[in-house]
Order: sequence, then C-alpha cells, then structure tokens
Amino acid sequence: MLVTLGERVRALRERRGITRKSLAASTGVSERHLANLEYGDGNPSVLVLQQVADALDCALAELTGDVTTRSPEWLLLRSLLQHRDEATLRRVRIAIADLLDEAPADSSVRRIALIGLRGAGKSTLGQMLARELGFEFVELSREIEALAGCSIGEIQALYGAGAYRRHERRALEQVIDNHREVVIATPGGLVSEAATFNLLLAGTATVWLQARPEDHMLRVIEQGDFRPMAGSDEAMSDLRSILSAREPFYSKASYRLDTSTAPLADTFASLHMLIRQHLHPEENPS
Repeated sequence: MLVTLGERVRALRERRGITRKSLAASTGVSERHLANLEYGDGNPSVLVLQQVADALDCALAELTGDVTTRSPEWLLLRSLLQHRDEATLRRVRIAIADLLDEAPADSSVRRIALIGLRGAGKSTLGQMLARELGFEFVELSREIEALAGCSIGEIQALYGAGAYRRHERRALEQVIDNHREVVIATPGGLVSEAATFNLLLAGTATVWLQARPEDHMLRVIEQGDFRPMAGSDEAMSDLRSILSAREPFYSKASYRLDTSTAPLADTFASLHMLIRQHLHPEENPS
C-alpha cells in the first residue's frame, strides 16, 4: 500500500513538472523524506488508516474524505467503474460528457488547441496555422498573465500553484467564450488539471504535438532558455519523466502529429491538412 502511495505521489509530481528538490523547497519537507515516501518508506501511520479501513470493509478514501465517497450515488458510480479498462472508461467519460452537454468537440467546433510539452512547436505551428486559416492566434500563457497582472513565474512564486491553475482555468474559459474561430497554444501542464482539460476537450478540437525528448530540450534552448544546460543529464531525465507522466493525458487529444520526423514546412503541411479535414469533413475521401 505504501509503495502504491509513493507511486501516486511521484506520478502527480512528474505530471505537474515539479522536481523533488522544488517540491521539498515549497513544502518544507526534506528531499530525503520525500524520496523515502516515493519509494514506499513513508509515514507508517498510513498503515494504521489502512488497517482501520480493512476492519470497516471500506476503501481508504472513505476515511480520508475523497470526493467520490461523499454520497451514495458517488459510491455506486465508483463500484460500476472499478476495474474497467481504459477503453471502457473513455466511452463512459464521453457518454457522461454528452449527457451533461460537455461532449468532446466535433467538426462543427472551429477552435483548435495545440497541446504538448514545451518545445513541441505549439507557438510556431499555431501562428502559422492561424494565418493560413484566417483565425486569431492565442498564446494561453499570455492570457493567464494578462488576467493575473503579472508573469507566470510571479504568479507561482507569490500565490502558489493553486492560484496559477485557477487563472489558467479562467483564461481558457474566456478564450472559449470570446472566440469562435481561434488557434490556441496551451501550456504544457494544462492536462494535469482534470477540470481544465475536460473544458479544453469539450470546447476545442485538440492536437497533441509530439516530439522526441532531445528535440524538446534543443528547441527550448534555441528559444533562449539555457537553464536546461545546467546539469543536462538530470534535466533530460526530468524531462523524460514529465513526458512519460503526461503522455496518457496528451493521448486523449482528438488528433496527434509528430513534429520530430520532418522539416517545419512539411510538418505544417501535415497539420494544415489534418485541420482542414476536421473543419471540412465533407471533402474527405470516402
């Protein structure tokens, strides 16, 4: 049970793109203690809770106040979904979204969102696509900063990750409300917040821009950010971990495109064709 807990802590940390050293600094918990927690040697008092849960024949979440235990309906839903495979869960999610009028975007939606890690080509390809389509281009990070009145770094340093995620959600809501035809370049970590990612999936046609880790790193450096060069081996390891943790979420996109396999012009041509087929499905060959 402690090993599973540690795996969840590590997966969440990597999905949000936070190093263990940064997490230690922000929580006041020693890096060594966090390492012990992630490797299954955490606080043994959790085992006491597990023993109580076993004795009561209930999930540990029912003791800790998990949202899915707050009502009989939640518990019944948990029981129905437990042990289902990913494909079944995806069909259920889409069916529920349709029932709640939050279904994933179809071809009538003319908002295009590019997702993926920093350095995938979202800004470059997004601006090119917007020009070709005659759509507006929106860099969501800039919208977040305009909403907050300060930089992304200042939001996180002064107010914390929670405040950043709230601004991210509000900025996305505003872009969707105010634009019918738009290409949006999203922050790489947006997929880590389920409610915001659901909003993106429902309000836009999403394209996952994939790239090799080495290309992500090189492109970030070419943008003038030389921080990855400090301890490059560790930075590359962190990048691979983040990418691995986020890939299952990125894969929920409507479409995907590899930006590492061809020159920029050819990659853009593929993206343009893909989006044209989305916007004009009647032109697609049968």
